[in-house]
Amino acid sequence: MRELLDDGHSQLAERLEEFDQYDHRATRLARRLYDSALASRMRPLADGLTGYARMVRDLGRSLDKSVHLELIGAGTQVDRDILEALDAPLAHLLRNAVDHGIEPPEVRAAQGKPAEGRITLQARHNAGRLVIEIFDDGAGVDLEALRRAIVRRRLASEDTATRLSQAELLDFLLLPGFSMRDTVSEVSGRGVGLDAVQEMVRRVRGSLRLTQQPGLGLHFQLELPLTLSVVRTLLVEVAGEAYAFPLGRVLRAAAVARSEIEQTEGHQHFRHEGRAVGLVSAAQVLQRPESAQEQDDVPVVIVGEAERTYGIAVDRMLGERLLVVQPLPAALGKVKDIAAGSLTDDGTPVLIFDVEDVIRSVEKLVSEGRIAGVRQAAAASVQVRARRVLVIDDSLTVRELQRKLLAGRGYDVAVAVDGMDGWNVLRAEPFDLVITDIDMPRMDGIELVRRIRQDAALRQLPVMVVSYKDREQDRQRGLEAGADYYLAKGSFHDAALLDAVNDLIGEART
Repeated sequence: MRELLDDGHSQLAERLEEFDQYDHRATRLARRLYDSALASRMRPLADGLTGYARMVRDLGRSLDKSVHLELIGAGTQVDRDILEALDAPLAHLLRNAVDHGIEPPEVRAAQGKPAEGRITLQARHNAGRLVIEIFDDGAGVDLEALRRAIVRRRLASEDTATRLSQAELLDFLLLPGFSMRDTVSEVSGRGVGLDAVQEMVRRVRGSLRLTQQPGLGLHFQLELPLTLSVVRTLLVEVAGEAYAFPLGRVLRAAAVARSEIEQTEGHQHFRHEGRAVGLVSAAQVLQRPESAQEQDDVPVVIVGEAERTYGIAVDRMLGERLLVVQPLPAALGKVKDIAAGSLTDDGTPVLIFDVEDVIRSVEKLVSEGRIAGVRQAAAASVQVRARRVLVIDDSLTVRELQRKLLAGRGYDVAVAVDGMDGWNVLRAEPFDLVITDIDMPRMDGIELVRRIRQDAALRQLPVMVVSYKDREQDRQRGLEAGADYYLAKGSFHDAALLDAVNDLIGEART
């Protein structure tokens, strides 16, 4: 017998080793297939930049400016669909830099700059994303002129415009139809501006940032996915459902100890790389119910950049997954916080986060002061809750007797003075049990029980009838109406009532 067990154990170990080897080979093959499929879609960025240098030079000449375009990283590989979508936006940004950014030669000479202006387009891969930057050595945006344009176009009051920061001012350049030019030329003033660029970036689930350093030109940074067809993601669970963060937008996945979560002015944060990072629950962002969490650590996905970095608390990390992106039906329009959908290997549907949209949702919650405490919410979800009982009786003496008896045992007790009052309370608040008399004004107990059993939201609620009438026909009426228990007041004692309640809903604490 022992030899048979040893032989079986040996064969099982061999099969497990074979399965491990098979899993390793399958994983390696899947990675090779992914790399091959992705490579077949990739083209060098230079393929989409043909003619840009000449366009910049010719446009500069038409504006009596000398401008040179420098391309860095032209060999950077780009998905062909992304490359096609980039054509018009990049051309617009370059034309914008020539027209608005580069000064005339005499102005540059007076400032000690070379007569020839320089525009740089630089591309690179970073953390699984394509980053394209466009900047020039021109004067940049006149912020005071921008303030005046904002006020003139009645987009903000003069007092508000005065208080806007540089970043807030530059965001106005992205508004549809916004232009700082009052006259139309061959290049500017048509109101078809940076909003078209931003729309393209959003369409491919990317981001656009505008910055400007004193004395330097406007700096555009476009961050785009490497491909639109397949994406590497971090799969998480929120409220019992699977969601995915594109890995290129994830700074880090961490387990944050609840003791390390700090509360400041109604907001929560934790320390990450020496700085405070705001914390918000993914369930709150998605408006889903919070799940009970008993572990000491909170799974957190850190997203964003610079001052817009946030920790998104999830219920569980499910690991990395390679997902085929499936666009959502056009009939749905833009789904808040969601970019696309997909299916896992076992057919489980997954929604892929629009991280930029998620960050905007978090910032909105912060500005409105509606951030729910992750640590407190989780702690509250595992706290012991008292079962709620509604006592309905028109006799003050009976109501108080039953209330004190049940409260003394630990139940959370509310009271109502008759059937109508009890019905209104039931529709406004949740309860675990109803204890009602039969003979009451406005609505008797039998009618109340019937209404409860006919209501879709309440029909499963346990109901106990407690009455002075101890006749069999009265008991039968109560049970036929739908009551779960019938107890005669004249014969019941404390233990009888408590035992009946315990039979119906259990002990006071859940």
